[in-house]
Amino acid sequence: MKLTFLGAAHEVTGSCTLVEAGTTKFLVDFGMEQGKDLYENATLPVKAGDIDFVLLTHAHIDHSGNLPLLYKNGFSGPVYATGATCMLVNIMLRDSANIQMQDAEWKSRKEQRAGRPPVEPAYTLTDVEGLVKNLRPCGYGETLQISENVSARFNDAGHLLGSSNIEVWLTENGETRKLLFSGDVGNKNQPILRDPQPVAQADYVIVESTYGDRLHEEAKDIIRPLAAYLQQTFDRGGNVVIPAFAVGRTQEMLYFLREIKERDLVHGHPDFPVYVDSPLAENSTSVFLQCDRTYLDEDSQYIMDLGVNPLIFPGLNIAQTAGESKAINFDPTPKVILSASGMCDAGRIRHHLKHNLWRPESTVLFVGYQAEGTLGRRLIDGCDTVKILGEEIAVHAEIGTLPGMSGHADRNGLLAWLGGLETPPKAVFVNHGEDEVCDKFARTIQETFGYETHAPYSGACYDLRRGAFEFVAQGIPIGKQTQATVKKNQVFSDLVAAAKELLDMSRTLSGRSNRELKGYLTQIRSILKQMRE
Repeated sequence: MKLTFLGAAHEVTGSCTLVEAGTTKFLVDFGMEQGKDLYENATLPVKAGDIDFVLLTHAHIDHSGNLPLLYKNGFSGPVYATGATCMLVNIMLRDSANIQMQDAEWKSRKEQRAGRPPVEPAYTLTDVEGLVKNLRPCGYGETLQISENVSARFNDAGHLLGSSNIEVWLTENGETRKLLFSGDVGNKNQPILRDPQPVAQADYVIVESTYGDRLHEEAKDIIRPLAAYLQQTFDRGGNVVIPAFAVGRTQEMLYFLREIKERDLVHGHPDFPVYVDSPLAENSTSVFLQCDRTYLDEDSQYIMDLGVNPLIFPGLNIAQTAGESKAINFDPTPKVILSASGMCDAGRIRHHLKHNLWRPESTVLFVGYQAEGTLGRRLIDGCDTVKILGEEIAVHAEIGTLPGMSGHADRNGLLAWLGGLETPPKAVFVNHGEDEVCDKFARTIQETFGYETHAPYSGACYDLRRGAFEFVAQGIPIGKQTQATVKKNQVFSDLVAAAKELLDMSRTLSGRSNRELKGYLTQIRSILKQMRE
């Protein structure tokens, strides 16, 4: 039984963990990296076609975005996720494929003009179509016997509609180990979603650390500071541009904007328009409105019982076509523009930033996490100019943030979730956090609970039966991997592959004579003795 840490190791995005139990191999998440990539990531040490199945914590692209690539490379097994996650990921992966195909087409034109071969997208809509046919919807609290030696249970993580932490039971040679993957742990008291659900017991815990080194600024009322930004900006004659993740954060903002209009909290602009400029956000909002109501919190269910749609209100406009998107910025009426991507590195938000960042009367309001290296992070950090779509843009607009607006638990929220364990785990592994944050939160867990805690780098492999690392990886900064390191890593990979081949071959020897088996056993034990020395 082994864990191999591949993605989101000392990084915030690209979540991926390989789990092996006997001959069964599966992944927990297979996400796309977004923002700055600090370290060399280990490649998947097995063929995509040898992966038996995938457990998916939630639909965000940094957890699901490379699944079509896995399919393209030969994976044909099922992908288990909650029903809401399956609906959302179906939409989001199609959007991701479209973006990659468009970007590849644009880059290919440049390459061909320079006499170079065209650029191929990581995957296409055809790959998405093949992958989504293998989605297997699951319910919260339902224990699934996925294979002879693996079972799993999904619980509400409170981070996104359908998001989960996943309990996994592994059995090998009569021994069982229980793993707990936190996924992304949600913030408490957020609109629409329920609070994250704790789990009472696990032998090993893999926990995220996005905000593991800080506390969210307390915000008992998001409505009033949001209304204040709207009031000040509209009075100046500007637009409020809100970069928001199309799935999750956009729906929360619609929930708040409906209440602001309902309570008439913005004076002198009673009919201010709100534009949602993201086809993905439109489709995702439909999923929120059509999903099983058990995914929603009590307040949202209560509002719906009153016959009120919590995400729809007068003045709401959906920009579906590129032409409708462009027209938004030629209308001088002060307005709210909700657009993706949430970190400003892709999508239609770039056009709205281009038209509004240079205007001192406008506001760009951030309502979500901005990863290091993204355009959103640079704006929050106070840069004076940015390059958008090839054009240098001066930053004169007000740059604001909403306190407490986070879909992730902060340090205390993560500790509270870990505190739900009624018995100490054998070890805790920290991932999905910026480089120093992973180490810092690992120390915080040790100091708070006394648990054995690790923050492994990509490529680290842990033996769950022995309770020890089989291989401790080093963090290799991008571009600094030496030829010696490459050779060393390749030799190690070859060694592991040979050991696996030996194990597989040993299983075929049943029925051979005792004399022959003893000969093999003596040789193997001799090799093991040399390795231990």
